[in-house]
Amino acid sequence: MMMWILLILLALAAVVFAVAPCLGDKALRAPFQNRNCAHRGLFTQDQSVPENSIPAFEAAARAGYGIELDVQFTQDKRLVVFHDDTVDRMTSAKGLVQDMPYAAFANLTLAGTKYHPPLFGDMLRAVAAANPETPLIVEIKSRRELSEAYLKELCAATLDCLEDYPGPYCIESFDPRVVRIIRRTAPGVLRGQLVDCYQGYRGEGAAALYAYGISHCLCNWMGRPHFIAWCPAKRNWAVRLCAAMGAMMVMWTALPADDAARRQAENDAVIFQWYTPEPKY
Repeated sequence: MMMWILLILLALAAVVFAVAPCLGDKALRAPFQNRNCAHRGLFTQDQSVPENSIPAFEAAARAGYGIELDVQFTQDKRLVVFHDDTVDRMTSAKGLVQDMPYAAFANLTLAGTKYHPPLFGDMLRAVAAANPETPLIVEIKSRRELSEAYLKELCAATLDCLEDYPGPYCIESFDPRVVRIIRRTAPGVLRGQLVDCYQGYRGEGAAALYAYGISHCLCNWMGRPHFIAWCPAKRNWAVRLCAAMGAMMVMWTALPADDAARRQAENDAVIFQWYTPEPKY
């Protein structure tokens, strides 16, 4: 009997160790606490002001919102702001962003408008000019097939660009390897683990075991994130445990049909799109 009790206690300890967030980060959290952050900038639902475009970022900054955005490399390692792995949805071209030379990528237009996908550095300068105190949530895009060396270079380039940004910023990723790299190379930067629900990962084709582990924060031991950025689904037991242990909770992505007051009450920060809440709550 005592052996079973000991094994159960050891298993519980292992789970707590795996999912535990980083604590003691109040100063780092402060610029993002009770903030509404515009998802990919303040873009319009019809994409007449496209997502992750300079006008969308400038509009969000002028309105006083925080901004969430996505960065990744082109083929020649230029750091650009773009969400999807491929250019198919947002442009008239096809193919992976990482396989496209920057000269060709920069010539693309977003959603049939006159606007082009920006370099990260250009985006930062535009936001700083519009409102230098704008908090940024920077998502580093990743895929499972990318090597550790590639991700280290991507993280280094992102941090290098952010050195001259005058406002507060944090970094998040769905990939625990990215969060671990930021933990090791920039421990003073607020870092977050993006998490989708189990059904979301399964819907993308992930194996059941992988989907369960990643959706239940079992890789938090790698990056010890300060915050968990959770999807609209009901929180699973692991995400609730992270919150109980003191992790900052960020919600993505709130939509006009949601109960905005409830989303704000349940989270330390909210990433929203297609409506205009108060910048702070």
